[in-house]
Amino acid sequence: MKMFSVAHKTVFVVDHCPYMAESSRQQVECDVLTKSRAQGVIPLAPVSKSLWTCAVECSMEYCRILYDVYPKDKLVNYIVSDSEFHILNSWRRGDQSTHELMSALAAVGPPNPREDPECCSILHGLVAAVESLCKITELQHEKRTALMDTAERVANRGRIICLTNAKSDTHVRMLEDCIQETILDQNKLAAGSDRLMGIQQCELVLVHIYPQGEDTLVSDRPKKEISPLLTSEVHSVRAGRHLASKLNILVQQHFDLASTTITNIPMKPTLNVCEQEEQHANTSANYDVELLHHRDAHLEFFKSGDLHMAGTSTRENNFKETVTLKWCTPRTNNIELHYCTGAYRISPTDVNSRPSSCLTNFLLNGRSVLLEQPRKSGSKVISHMLSSHGGEIFLHVLNSNRSTLEDPPSISEGCGGRVTDYRITDFGEFMRENRLTPVAESSHDPSGKVPVERAKAQLERYTRYWPMIISQTTIFNMQAVVPLANLIVKETLTEEDVLTCQKTVYNLVDMERKNDPLPISTVGSRGKGPKRDEQYRIMWNELETLVKTHAGATDRHQRVLDCIIACRSKPPEEEERKKRGRKREDREDRAEKNGSKEMEDKSWQDSERLKGLLEKGEQDAEVIKDSPDSPEPLNKKPRLMVDEVQPPERAKGPVSLLSLWTNRITAANSRKHQEFVGRVSSVNNKFELYQHLKEENGMDVHENGKASR
Repeated sequence: MKMFSVAHKTVFVVDHCPYMAESSRQQVECDVLTKSRAQGVIPLAPVSKSLWTCAVECSMEYCRILYDVYPKDKLVNYIVSDSEFHILNSWRRGDQSTHELMSALAAVGPPNPREDPECCSILHGLVAAVESLCKITELQHEKRTALMDTAERVANRGRIICLTNAKSDTHVRMLEDCIQETILDQNKLAAGSDRLMGIQQCELVLVHIYPQGEDTLVSDRPKKEISPLLTSEVHSVRAGRHLASKLNILVQQHFDLASTTITNIPMKPTLNVCEQEEQHANTSANYDVELLHHRDAHLEFFKSGDLHMAGTSTRENNFKETVTLKWCTPRTNNIELHYCTGAYRISPTDVNSRPSSCLTNFLLNGRSVLLEQPRKSGSKVISHMLSSHGGEIFLHVLNSNRSTLEDPPSISEGCGGRVTDYRITDFGEFMRENRLTPVAESSHDPSGKVPVERAKAQLERYTRYWPMIISQTTIFNMQAVVPLANLIVKETLTEEDVLTCQKTVYNLVDMERKNDPLPISTVGSRGKGPKRDEQYRIMWNELETLVKTHAGATDRHQRVLDCIIACRSKPPEEEERKKRGRKREDREDRAEKNGSKEMEDKSWQDSERLKGLLEKGEQDAEVIKDSPDSPEPLNKKPRLMVDEVQPPERAKGPVSLLSLWTNRITAANSRKHQEFVGRVSSVNNKFELYQHLKEENGMDVHENGKASR
C-alpha cells in the first residue's frame, strides 16, 4: 500500500491584486560596483522591490530547492490570483521545473495598480487550489492501477501555501472557512467521479507579507486543526530578506531537510576553486557554503551523539541550525572507492553567490571533496564526501565506524573498549530464564495481563540491577548469594522463599564473623586490595541495593530488606572486636615492614664485614709469601671467633638477592608461629630424638648428640 504524504502535492497561491504592487521599502543599492566616479556624475538612486516581486522570488527559491532535492516524486502547482485565477502549470512531470514556472510568470506580468481592488481577491486562487488537489497525479494513477481491488487505500493529501497581504485576523479566519467549505464540496464531487480523488488531509500555510517599517495587522499562529480535513498556520513576515529566510525554513520543515555548512573552502579572489587548488596560492581566502539536503544525511551524527552544531541561526529566530563540516583538500585522482552508507542530493542555499557557483562547477568537473568533522583535538574524522553523478551533486555519507562488511567483533574485544570480563555465563543463564514461548489462546492469566505484557514486566524486574562486568559486582560472584538473587526478582514471594532469603543473609553474617575471604576484584588496584572489613562493607552495600530495587513489590520483599538492615546494624561489642582486629592487622603489617628492613640491613652489614675479612686475609698472605726472610707459611686456616663463623654460602662473597629475600621471608614467617622445640634446643642444628626412652634405659646424652653408656 502506497500512502502519499502531504508533501506529495504543494500548491502555491500568490496574490496578484493591485496592493501587491506596493513597494517593500527594502532598498537595493545599484551603485555599489562603481569604484571610481568621475566628477559631475550623479550616483544611481537605490531601488526597492514590490511585494509581488518578493513573493515571486521567494516562492521560486522554494521550488528550486524542492526540485533539486526531489526531482521526481514531489510536485508543485503554481496559481496566481487576481480578478480570476491563473494556473501556470499542471501535475505532469514535464511541467515540474523552475524554467516552466518563470516563463509562465513572465507572461502574467506584475500586478496592475490601476485595477479595481474590489474585483480582485485571493479567494479565486484558494478555490482553484482545492480543486487542483482533487486532481490525480501520475504517481497516484500508477498506484491506483496497480491496486485495482484496493484503490481506495491510495491516500490523497496536499499542502496549500498562500502568499498574500491579509487585512486582519478576521480576514484570515474567513479564508480558512472558505477553504473548509470548498473541500467538503469537492469531496462530494470526487465521490462520484473516477478522475478525481477526495482530500483526506490538507495543510494551509498562510504567509502574510507586509512592507518594511509598517506594523502588521495579522498575528502569527502555530499549526491549528480547523477540522479533521484541514489544519492551518499563519506567518506574518516582512517583505525582503525576512520573507526569503522564512520560506527557506518552511521548505526544510515541509520536506525533512537539513543544513550543512562547508567551511574553509579555499578560493582566490580572481580564480575558481579548481584553478586555485592546482596553483595552491598563498593569497587565497576561505569561504563557507551552506547546502540543503535530506535530514538522513545527519542520521549517524544523531545516533552516535557526535553532532557538531555550528550554532548559526536566522536573523529572526533560532530554528535554523546547520552542521559544520570542514573542507579537505581533494586529490587529483578520483579512482578511490569509499564505503558509503547513503547518498543524498544537495541544493545550495544561496545559489547565486560566487562561492556556491565555484563549488558546484568544481564538483561538476568530476572532482570529489572529502569533508571532516571539526575537532579541537585528536585525529580528523572523514564523515562525508561531495561528488557528482550524471550532472547531479550528491552528499555521500561515509562510514566512520566499523564496517558491516568486516568480521563481527569478538566479545573479548568489548563494546568499543578494552573491557573483557563480561558476565558471559550469567548472561546465557539470564537469556534462558527470559525466553519467549508461544502461548495457547485458551490459556488465561488470572491477573488479566496480556502474555507480552507479563513478559515485559518480568524482563524489567530481572534487569533492574544486573551488572554487566565481573569486576563491578561482588554478590553475583558468590555462590552463597545465589538463592537470594534468584528469588528476590520474583513477582511474589512465599513464606518459604522469605525463609530461604533470610537464611542466606544469616550465612553471610556467619561468613563475616569467621572473616572468610570474598571474591573482590583487584583489577586496576595496587597492593593487596581493600581490607577484609571493607570487602564486607562493599558486599553488604551491593546486596542492599539489589533488594531495595524490589522491596516495593510486596510486603515479603520488604521483610527481606528489613532482615538485611537488621543484620548490618551490629551490636557495640561486635564493632569493638572488629576495631581490635583492624589494629592487630595494622601492627602486623608495620612489624613485617620493619622486620624485613632490619633483616635486609643486617644481611648487607654481614656481607660487607665478611668481604672485608676475606680481603684482609688475602693481603696478609701475600705479604708473608713475598718476603724473602720470612719462613714458609703454615698450611693452617686463621682461627676465627665463634661469633664470626658464617655458613658456607656466606663465606664465598656478597649475599645474593635470593638469599636476602629468603632471609626476609623466613624472619617474617618465624614471627607468625611458635618455633619448633627441637630446633630451639638443638646443638649444631642436631637434636636427639626419643630422649625419654634413653633416659629410662639409663643412657646418657652427650652434647654432640651421641649416646654412650
